[in-house]
Amino acid sequence: MMNAPSHSLKRRLLWFVLVAILLAAVLQAATAYRSAVQQADAMFDDHLQQVARSLGGSARFSNGAEPDFPAAITQGDGGFEIYVQVWGPDGTQLFRSTRSTLPPRTILGFSEVEADGNHYRVYSLQTSSQTVQIAQDLGARATRARAIALRAVLPFALLTPLLMLAVWWVINRSLAPIERARRQVANRAVNDFSPLVNDDLPDEVRPLVDELNLLFGRVRDAFEMQQHFVADAAHELRSPLTALKLQAQALRRASTDPNEREAGVARLNQGIDRAIRLVEQLLVLAREEGSAVTQRAEPVDLGEIVRWAVADMLPQAQPRHIDLGISKHQQVVVMGQPEALRMLLRNLLDNAIKYTPVSGQVDVSIESLDGQAVLTVEDSGPGIAAQDRSRVFDRFFRASDTLAETGSGLGLAIVKTIADRHGATLRLDRSERRGGLRVALRMPAVAQAEPDASPELPADPAPAPNTAATR
Repeated sequence: MMNAPSHSLKRRLLWFVLVAILLAAVLQAATAYRSAVQQADAMFDDHLQQVARSLGGSARFSNGAEPDFPAAITQGDGGFEIYVQVWGPDGTQLFRSTRSTLPPRTILGFSEVEADGNHYRVYSLQTSSQTVQIAQDLGARATRARAIALRAVLPFALLTPLLMLAVWWVINRSLAPIERARRQVANRAVNDFSPLVNDDLPDEVRPLVDELNLLFGRVRDAFEMQQHFVADAAHELRSPLTALKLQAQALRRASTDPNEREAGVARLNQGIDRAIRLVEQLLVLAREEGSAVTQRAEPVDLGEIVRWAVADMLPQAQPRHIDLGISKHQQVVVMGQPEALRMLLRNLLDNAIKYTPVSGQVDVSIESLDGQAVLTVEDSGPGIAAQDRSRVFDRFFRASDTLAETGSGLGLAIVKTIADRHGATLRLDRSERRGGLRVALRMPAVAQAEPDASPELPADPAPAPNTAATR
């Protein structure tokens, strides 16, 4: 699968903001230019009107004499020449500006005329004594109007680059903490799970960095747990593997006595079974510790889990004539992972059967108390000393009053891992009914029903005749 093309938030932000500023500046400049040109045209027209009124009301023309016009009239406010023609009441031309090529006819008010290839803006005014015609060259007038408009646009041309530079600086300054955090992540070692510095981070990015720091903490805990697990597993596997090697060497040196050889083979098989059991439990523990995120909880009938787990452990209880069964049953539904809960109960029952003497009893009960499901396993074994109860859930720990050969010290650690994942609590006590160990598991219940007087076990495997599956 091809990776999606990457993009830079900073470049994208700069691109959009700078283009927006540039477009806004161009639009403003165009508007200002157009408005300045219109205002200049209006100003020049107003000047033509003022000159025409001034000449029509005060200036007198006779015998073709040219009056002495002020510079403001002959050149206008724009600094370029204007042209004047004056006619008497009888149509006689009284005055004509030098170099004027205007036609002899006129239209009152504003008009535009063409003469000798030039375009003129003309204003004509008629009074009782004379008719005055004032004209400006449109080319010179347009050039002057554009010059005025460009002066109006000049501030935009100067300020827009400065504004874009300021925006570029502000965005780079604002995103600098994000770049610093990126460099921290990129330059750290693979086993460095220290928190990222979140000083000066914007509010939009700080939650992301905080979540990354929490993730680093969880990964650090998992990494340390895995390191401890590997170290403990290597230590624990060394002893059974060494014992297997010694038993194999002893078997090779054994005499030709068939009975002695059979005893050696039996001891070797027992050692192999213990090693297989230890490896299986190690794999189970590693899987359960890593499945907290990958598996989802669902409604689980705890009574069904108990029936299946008891059925699973009956073959182990039968050879030792242990009475394994359900002493009290109430249907309770909890939120959890069915296979994990079944494994939890199997380990509790395996631990109880393993330490219960021949012809002993192991009872399982389910009930609902105060909105919680209570699962209890009791046995008639020796129990666990009070000083060891706080440590029996640690990996590879064995109670002081048990033999090393009886287990690997992982069964209750697996139980604790699954219980913690389900938000359940475990309590170890002495059983008042059976005299051995009592393990009580409590977890929130989501539904419950009336007690079932005759729960049924799965058809396979069938209980042994001397084993009470339900009571």
